[in-house]
Amino acid sequence: MNRIWKPNVTVAALIERDGRFLLVEEETDDGLRFNQPAGHLDEGESLPAACAREALEETAWGFTPTALVGIYQWPRPQGDITYLRFAFAGELGAHEEGRALDTGIQRAVWMTPEEIRATADRHRSPLVSQCVSDYLAGRRFPLELVRHYG
Repeated sequence: MNRIWKPNVTVAALIERDGRFLLVEEETDDGLRFNQPAGHLDEGESLPAACAREALEETAWGFTPTALVGIYQWPRPQGDITYLRFAFAGELGAHEEGRALDTGIQRAVWMTPEEIRATADRHRSPLVSQCVSDYLAGRRFPLELVRHYG
């Protein structure tokens, strides 16, 4: 029987304020790890809408995607999953004080690029650093590049 292979489609928010990036510290099978606010695309959802939703659920900060930073394909070293990540830059919205964060998220934390580089051994994947590097290099593609037909 042939197995149909499909990547896991995810979104990630690159949220920068005053030279710091909003990351989450989350529980994983490998212990506590840092990641951008990120998660899976839900059925029927547009990629930018998924990114805004995940940012709010994981950080309690509103986020409006305004540009695509990049598309990243990463097969986990274990060989069991390949992630297809769409990373977005955008505008920081209001903070919902007291909002519960998603299960597994320990905290949302603002980090400088130097702090992000210094914690590379605790990143969920190599995409964390790569997305920040691409953002800092000015990579921005119009949202019109990502079409959603509902």
